[in-house]
Amino acid sequence: MKVAIVKYNAGNVESVKNALNRLGIEPILTDDAETLKSADKIIFPGVGEASSAMRFLRERNLDETIKNLTQPVLGICLGMQLLCESSDENETKCLGILPYRVRKFASGKLKIPQMGWNNIFDLKSNLFAGINENSYVYFVHSFYVETGNETIAACDYGVKFSAAVNYQNFYAVQFHAEKSGKIGAKILENFLKI
Repeated sequence: MKVAIVKYNAGNVESVKNALNRLGIEPILTDDAETLKSADKIIFPGVGEASSAMRFLRERNLDETIKNLTQPVLGICLGMQLLCESSDENETKCLGILPYRVRKFASGKLKIPQMGWNNIFDLKSNLFAGINENSYVYFVHSFYVETGNETIAACDYGVKFSAAVNYQNFYAVQFHAEKSGKIGAKILENFLKI
């Protein structure tokens, strides 16, 4: 199986690569459109800031490449947010694959960013086969994707938000599957079986 990781100016790529290595997969890290199109599965990870990430993708025409992928794609953290219509982070126009706006957590009693373990619930997809309701996964984020018809897992951090979404061949998780221990490894394994 040929698994490609989208290479762009967002961190976190090495930990995703290591997580896949633990599952016996040697992924290709690439920003080449043809390599991405020919892969069996694509992982679109990311830690960073939305507007600079989108600028980088547009400069290399990777925005159009990602939008036109037909094989299963898994967005992780910033990768999930960039699949949406837009983000409150520097008023960024994103890829527009998911019909959502990315919102900033309201600063109140809760510490922003949400950093650490939180439970996910309302699990609705084969991405979560063998995963129990209220399992804990690892989050680091200041922005969130609202809930809607494409939500396949939710989380609560002062507000209920999409912990995972699925639209056609695009799957995405707000949490870091690659840093979520056995639960995260199982979710990545499930994605590779889709």
